[in-house]
Parts: sequence; C-alpha cells; structure tokens
Amino acid sequence: MTVKEIFETMEYGPAPESAAEALAWLVDQGDKFGHFIDGAFTKPGKGFESRNPATGEVLAKLTQATQADVDAAVAAARKAQPKWEELDGPARARYLYAIARLIQKHARLFAVLETLDNGKPIRESRDIDIPLVQRHFYYHAGMAQLMETELPDAQALGVCGQIIPWNFPLLMLAWKVAPALAMGNTVVLKPAEYTSLTALLFADICMQAGLPKGVVNIVTGDGAVGEMIVKADVDKIAFTGSTIVGRRIREATAGSGKSLTLELGGKSPYIVFDDADIDSAIEGLVDAIWFNQGQVCCAGSRLLVQEGIAERFYAKLRARMDTLRIGNPLDKCIDVGAVVDPVQLQTITSMVEGNAVGQVYQPACELPANGSYYPPTLITGLETSDPLMQEEIFGPVLVSSTFRTPAEAVELANNTRYGLAATVWTENVNLALDIAPKLVAGVVWVNATNLFDAAAGFGGVRESGFGREGGWEGLSAYTKPKGKAKPVAKIEPIVSEGGPVDPVDRTAKLYVGGKQARPDGGYSRAVWGKAGLLGHVGLANRKDVRNAVEAAAGAAGWSKATGHLRAQILYYIGENLSARADEFAHRIDAMTGRKDGTKEVDAAIQRLFTAAAWADKYDGQVHGVPIRGVAIAMKEPVGVIGALCADEAPLLGLVSAMAPAIAMGNRVVLVASEPYPLAATDFYQVLDTSDVPAGVVNILTGSHEELAKPLASHLNVDAVWSFSSSDLSAQIEVVSAGNLKRTWVNNATAIDWGMDHTRRFLQAATEIKNIWVPYGE
Repeated sequence: MTVKEIFETMEYGPAPESAAEALAWLVDQGDKFGHFIDGAFTKPGKGFESRNPATGEVLAKLTQATQADVDAAVAAARKAQPKWEELDGPARARYLYAIARLIQKHARLFAVLETLDNGKPIRESRDIDIPLVQRHFYYHAGMAQLMETELPDAQALGVCGQIIPWNFPLLMLAWKVAPALAMGNTVVLKPAEYTSLTALLFADICMQAGLPKGVVNIVTGDGAVGEMIVKADVDKIAFTGSTIVGRRIREATAGSGKSLTLELGGKSPYIVFDDADIDSAIEGLVDAIWFNQGQVCCAGSRLLVQEGIAERFYAKLRARMDTLRIGNPLDKCIDVGAVVDPVQLQTITSMVEGNAVGQVYQPACELPANGSYYPPTLITGLETSDPLMQEEIFGPVLVSSTFRTPAEAVELANNTRYGLAATVWTENVNLALDIAPKLVAGVVWVNATNLFDAAAGFGGVRESGFGREGGWEGLSAYTKPKGKAKPVAKIEPIVSEGGPVDPVDRTAKLYVGGKQARPDGGYSRAVWGKAGLLGHVGLANRKDVRNAVEAAAGAAGWSKATGHLRAQILYYIGENLSARADEFAHRIDAMTGRKDGTKEVDAAIQRLFTAAAWADKYDGQVHGVPIRGVAIAMKEPVGVIGALCADEAPLLGLVSAMAPAIAMGNRVVLVASEPYPLAATDFYQVLDTSDVPAGVVNILTGSHEELAKPLASHLNVDAVWSFSSSDLSAQIEVVSAGNLKRTWVNNATAIDWGMDHTRRFLQAATEIKNIWVPYGE
C-alpha cells in the first residue's frame, strides 16, 4: 500500500510489535518455570502449559504447586516477616522504589509478555497496565516512607496470601504486593493459571532489586493451589476473582481470625442522559466494554440510555462498532484482542446463544482463523430481569435497556446484586453530582470510564466484595492496631435465689421501630443480681430480628440527615444519659456485682459526645490523581448494621458500637449484653426522650447464639459486628457469605472498652465511594 493510498482510504496498516525480546527471555529460562520461593526459583516440576490465546501456541511450561510447595513458601514468608517489618519504613521504601525503577526499565518487556500471555492489545498493556504497575510501587514506596509518622499505631498483619485473576495479571499483582510490602508484611502470591508469566518476570525483578529472601514468594497452579493458600498458616487472604469463589473463601476462612479482602464481580451500569455528548459517550463506552475484550470486573456492560436519544445513540454505536479492529493483539492498531482461553470463549458463546430476547448486533468483521476471538456484541431491548442484564458475562458483550427519568435510571442501575462501579454521562454537573451518590457502587466515573490510580481506592459493595485496593483506605487492609490481643472469657450471669429487689414488676420489652414490643415467642428470662431478682427480659427470636431489620430499613432517611443534625441528637442522648447517670451506675453494679458502674456510665457519656463531635467531621477527601480532574472520596454509611454487644460492659459496649454507627448515618439492630441486658432496656428510655427517629436504633434481648444466625443471614443487613463473649465468629462469617455482607468479629479476643476505639468504629461504619470528575474543555 502506497502513502497516497493510505491517505485516500484512511485505513490502518499493520504495526506489529516485536515479541523477540519476550520470547528470548522465555528461552533464557528454558521455557520452563518452577516456583519462586525464599528468593530463588525452584526446579521445574510436573505442571501445565501456558499458551498464547491469540495463536494457541505454547509459550512455556509451568509447575503445578503441591502442598509441600505452598508450605515451603509460607514458611519462607513467615521466617522473613519479622526482619522485614523491623526495617524502618524508609528502608522498605528504597526496595519498593528499586522495584518501580526496574519495572520502568523493562516496561516494554513486561508489556509484550503480558499481551502474549493474556491476549489483550499491546497498546493497553503498554499504555495502561504497565504504567499503573509502576505507579503503584512508587506510590506505596511513599506510603512506606510515611508509615512511622502517619500510622504510628499500626503494625503489619504478618504473612499475606494473595490470589489474583487473569484479566490484569501484573496490575493485580501490584495492587496487592505493593501495599503489603510497604506496611511490613511478606506475601505468598498465586497468579492465575492462564497468566503466570509476568508474575514470574516480576520475581526476577525482585532478585535484581535485592529484595530480602522470603519477602515475596510466588507459586503457580490451578484453583487447588489457591485453596491451599486459603487454608495455610497466613494472616490475611486478598482475593480478586469471581463472586462464587469469593463466597467460598469467606466460608473457608470463617472463624480463623484471618483478615480478608475480596474484590469480586460486577455488572456495572453505564448511564447516558439525553443531554450527554453522544460521540464522547460512545467513545467512552468502547473503553468501558471492549477494553481488554470486556474481561474487566468493572466493565460498563449494562448500558442504560434515556429514551429520547436511544435510537440515535444505538445507530451511532453500531456504526462505531463497525470500525473496531479485531486481530493479533501484538498489532498496535488493534482495538480488540483475544479472549484469554478457549474455556472462557465457550462460556461467553454459550451465554449469548442461550439468550432468546432482545436484538443482537455484531459487526461483520472477519475473526482470525486461529486463537480465541469473539466479536464485539450489542444486545438491545432487554428487561431488567433478563439473565444477561443480571449475570456477569465477562466478555465483549454489551446489553442495554432504556429509561425515562433520572429516578428511574438510579432504580435500574441499582437493580443488581453487584456494586462495583458505575458511569454517568451528562453535560449537567448538577445532575451528575446528584446521581453519583445515589448509585450503589464503590466507584463512579462522570463523563469518563475506567479511570484508576494508586491514590484512589478501588473496590465494591454488595456481592462485589469488600475492602479497597489503593489509597489510604487500601492500606488499612494490611495493618492492624499495635498490641497483643487477650482472650475473652465467657461471661455468665449471676444466679441467685433471693426475691425481687423491686416489688414493682417491670418486665423489659424489646425496642423495635421506636416502640417497646413484646417478643414474638412470648418467652422471657429472669435477670438476677447478688441481692435478688432484678427483673425479666424478653427472649427475641428470628421473627423479632426480621421486625427490627424491617424497622431499620424503613428509617433510611437517617442516612440523608446532615452530620450536624445527627450530632445534635447524639449530644442530646448524652445529656439525657448524664441526667440519669446514678440510676444506670446502680443498675450496672447490681447486675455485675462489681463497683465500677459509675466509671462505665461516665465513659459511655464520653463516647456519645465523641461520636457527636465526629458526626460532621469524619468526612472524605479529594485525591490527587494524575488527570485533569478530581477523585472525590466520599464516606457513606454502610446501611443497616447488626451488632452483638459486649457482655462484659453492658452499657459502654452498646454505646461504643451504637454511637459511631448512627453518627455516620447507619441504622442499627443491637443485641444487648446477654448476661446483663437491663442496662440496654433502660437505655431505650433515654432514646425515647432524645428525638432519635423511629427505627434508627433497635434493641433486642436474648441469646447471642440464637440470634447471630438470623442476623448474619438476613439479606437486608449490610454488616454484622460481634463483641460477644460467646465465640460466634465462625458462625457469623459463614452465614454472612450468603450476600457477602461486611463482618467485624472479635474471634474470641477481648476489647478493652475502657479505651476509646471510636476511630475504628467510624472506619467500620463507613464505605468509601470514589467519584471521578474530569473537568476542562
């Protein structure tokens, strides 16, 4: 083709990237790899082939890890961890800086190897993945440098087991390894079976950087190896992958005390309003769904278009689809590369062919004869309930429906069990900033899509997982408070044979929806003090849990109340409790047989005032991300929180959990101290006189063990906390896997309620939503 012909046709000519250097590196390794354990590669063993999905050619042979391999990797990480943590932050920072520089020096090698192994277009690997990998190591080198001054009360968790997917092999490694190392942890990482090569090249980089032996360990293999890591003697599991596997990991780690973060699937809405710049929105959509062949957990795979522009939008979108270039991923002109593996290709094909509704459009493009390719696909005219509108396809398939009003757009967007990301296109900034906070998603992009940076946390809600990757919030997943936890002792109630202390019978009821309620089962139990019978409390059951959660859900307006209003009510609660301080102190002393009731009441009043002080001050921030725009980190309430309150501190434990939670706009279902419940039932009288809206605080009494399961399994409960002296952590975490709700359990360890843990409670009571807003013409 001549230059004249190129200008006349404006067709892209081939621009292939050479794979010679990457293939030479593989040859230098003998095209066979063992694991990277304790600073060195092991001898290759029996395993599997790593193939180029674009051609089907074998790139290398990898070793399937055995239990002995995983044990050796964990042992090496465990041995190396204390010394790695003992290095000061600046010393760890220097290693991370060295790794970042070496990745920069070998950027093209990494990019080509990633494309060979994964099938994504080389321009994506070269211009997006590898620069972001470098950015994460540079950013977290800075975090290591600042740890001792900015996080003086934090320490490393220990050994972290990390399991990453095949869609962004090296980037997912960086997201997990960089913060873990920065905070003084060591890691055992398993890359995806399909795409392990850049992780092994990274191991080579670690050796070049002089990273101490055992700090980073990499084992390869299938899902069975991931299961071994989950069960291993590690302190944390970080997983990115499917929701199904994430649920299994939640169940497997339940009660183990292992920290857990899950970044799971998504079915992200891409909302286009009728005032949007249509051409820009379509270009954004190309990146949202056909970037990396749609194999992106936050892909904008669910298009919602306002009715007035729908037909024009679809027509332009189909025309744009006709120009997409599909083929050899090493060609720098290619838009859509190869699907990662024939198995994934078959999954995509089956899901589309199994759909019998809507209109399917695929451009008349010729797919390469060899390799795993699937054409860009648009399916319009679907209803919200249709399977393809609800299920993650994880391929280059876009499904769509329309809406009329902004309110309907929000309702349709949130009609999913996922909550990872969302995109909003409109030229009206008022509309954009009205809609974005209403979307149930961890990340919202305005007039843009797929924006990422190490400074802005990424992660989801609902069945898209919990925890964040990146930013200050991402660091918290790799640290724990300094100090050694003590075991909690089971608290048993006082049993006495004396008569009633008070001749006037006051049978305490439950507190649901702002009213006293008799327990559904009609049963009650006696509460004794050393002086005799103090009273009776109702025994709540699963129906009472249901009623309390329903009342809490009905009080959703509390989340929209201003921080100032919430603060005023908390101050009012504190004032009213202070007026009855002597009464509450006497009640606590009578139930517990101790003499510290006054001290506990005074501390509870202070907790209320502290939470009130934070109600309008624990706010978000604007991240300094490398775009012409801002990433606004908003702290939002988790929703409905169920809490099994501390047995040993009947008033202080309840208030310490309640006050920060409602200060942040949550509604709570509190299960009172099991042995000493009367402080809680007296407390609802304080709530009644403090202008607390009905349903914001609900109080149940009864058996922690019997109420834990219905509370943790309820689909409208967004988080469950347990500070009970009964060891219920495993039960709660297993049951919570049903909808992957957040949990905070004590794992049979004691909390010193005399210390103020309000900041920890505030963190647990909020979710971070990052709203990206580019600006400029």
